[in-house]
Amino acid sequence: FFSISRQTRGGSCLISVQEAAFRPRSPTSSSRVMLKSIFTNKSKTLKKIRKHNTANREALSRIAKDYATLGSGDVENAVKLPTGKDGKKADLNEWLSVNTIDFFNEMSLMLGSLLEDEMCTSKTCPEMRAGPKFKYMWADKVKYKKPVNLCASEYIDCLMTWVESQLDDEEIFPINSNNFPKDFAKIIKTIFRRLFRVYAHLYHHHFKQIEQGSGDVHLNTAFKHFILFALQFELIPENELGPLEHLIKHLLDKSSKASVSKINESKSNS
Repeated sequence: FFSISRQTRGGSCLISVQEAAFRPRSPTSSSRVMLKSIFTNKSKTLKKIRKHNTANREALSRIAKDYATLGSGDVENAVKLPTGKDGKKADLNEWLSVNTIDFFNEMSLMLGSLLEDEMCTSKTCPEMRAGPKFKYMWADKVKYKKPVNLCASEYIDCLMTWVESQLDDEEIFPINSNNFPKDFAKIIKTIFRRLFRVYAHLYHHHFKQIEQGSGDVHLNTAFKHFILFALQFELIPENELGPLEHLIKHLLDKSSKASVSKINESKSNS
């Protein structure tokens, strides 16, 4: 979906992210190794992979994953609140909980090698940015009570540690019940808003490295699932989407065309 070009103005180098179709590549052997280490080596996760603790949540997770198969899945249906055989909709908080954990796991897997292989360091990314216009400062009301400027790798680690602490809190994510707190939706929105910032940083500052490692298809598929889910349940404010607004528009246009194509195909076969 993205290609990265560089434009020079007055001696400074600005990164311009542009929409592009997937194009054939001839990755080097080192690129193939990079792809393997980033996206298939589950021992290289930034945080421990979380498991779902009830059969119902495992089932809900499988529903989403079955739809959103890499590269060929029906992601539009993967984000919708599922309906059971009895015709009843699944519990919304259960659905938000399950998908939040799965998106956290996906992000942790992608970040594991990115940080461990030093693709994102205090030298390469001294600030947490998403292009020249967007800069993020960190505050968690615990260690950092006021917003502070951190390098991107430290910001991301703090962010993922914070999300992990939310997932581990049984008063927020109950283990054996669906007694979610009254402010559960608000907490989920904060998690999604912060995870979006990581995607924004990856696309603006590390997409070329990921593309060279042939990992762009995986990243694009993961982001499409994430952002369509966020939009379906209005989890990220519109003013936060600026860094990737062109990509999001491209994804929505593509999804809309795919839906029309499926409807027409269904009519022609009936």
